[in-house]
Amino acid sequence: MKRILIVIALWCGILQSAVVWAAPQAASGELRQSVERFVQQKTAGLGWETTLKSVTVNGTFTPPAGSLDYEVIAPQQWEGWGNANLAVVVRQNGRIVANLPVRVDVEALTEMVVATRQIGHGTIIAASDLALQKREISSATGRYARTVDEAIGKKTRTGIKANQVVRLDQVEKPPLIKTGQIVTIVAESAAIRITVSGRAKSAGAEGDMIMVQNLTSLKEFPAKVLSTTTVQVSF
Repeated sequence: MKRILIVIALWCGILQSAVVWAAPQAASGELRQSVERFVQQKTAGLGWETTLKSVTVNGTFTPPAGSLDYEVIAPQQWEGWGNANLAVVVRQNGRIVANLPVRVDVEALTEMVVATRQIGHGTIIAASDLALQKREISSATGRYARTVDEAIGKKTRTGIKANQVVRLDQVEKPPLIKTGQIVTIVAESAAIRITVSGRAKSAGAEGDMIMVQNLTSLKEFPAKVLSTTTVQVSF
């Protein structure tokens, strides 16, 4: 019995030593490099400039001598930036020697469209109102404009503060047709073109579908806005 207790005590001691972080600098560097490669692969093609600010191993581990392989596993919903809890599986000769919980903090910068001045509600945005700047992804909520062309000529749906990232839900195409406006309704095919006068029952920007009324028949139907005076119906 005494021998069994000694064996158990020695085994517990081995287990305890296995949770003491005493990794040499090379091993620690390999773990960090594996996480950096994972982040770069996950964000490749997104146009982001990522920096791994910190890697914290939650728990401790004494790596065995020899060559090690590191596999990084992340939550499926993680986009590759900000704070996240990952797992790093460490293998030696195909055998798992550790499964380490790792906390990372990744900074991701990308070019965003920002307002150079305060832009009021209902304003048509000009090129001078905008600039491209590198910003941290976390500084923007929702879908943000990546190019100035996405915002130039658009009308603001809300006020935008100076130095604020421009979100796509803050702008819209300005209406070309106003409610109640007299318009030309065009219906055409390869063989025939018909035009009649109508009245817009709602406002719409270029490409929008609005309801129009034929002034002769008084029938209403959807039409696509082509210009400030013309809409098109399917023939």
